[in-house]
Amino acid sequence: MAPGFADAPGGADNPLLQHLGIELAEVAAGRAVFRIDLDRRHLNRQGSLQGGVAATLLDAACGYAGLVGADGQLQGNAVTVMLNVAYLRKVSRGRLRATGTVTRAGRSMYFATGELATESGELIATAQGAFKRNSNASGE
Repeated sequence: MAPGFADAPGGADNPLLQHLGIELAEVAAGRAVFRIDLDRRHLNRQGSLQGGVAATLLDAACGYAGLVGADGQLQGNAVTVMLNVAYLRKVSRGRLRATGTVTRAGRSMYFATGELATESGELIATAQGAFKRNSNASGE
């Protein structure tokens, strides 16, 4: 686990992720993995994973993937510029894993793809995003 994440492992030093029960499982240069154990609070009225929870998992995985440099050091924070999510199938229980991978990076912008899958590897949703890195802790 890269240094600089306040409560890692298991946390992501992000109150929203903590509130939703989303845990940081792994972060390294160009890659981040989050996991969640689904319960009722994560489901919509039809009893399946709420789309906003899926998008949050993918956003976190893709965003955190670009925060660690090749030297293993934290490179500040980032904001999401664009996030496209494709919802592929429903899920209502179990553990999910969101994996983000940087596909291209510049000085301050980077692009990442993400996959949300079940423990057995069934793909639930995918994402593509653009993120702007900054070194200011407030994100401005």
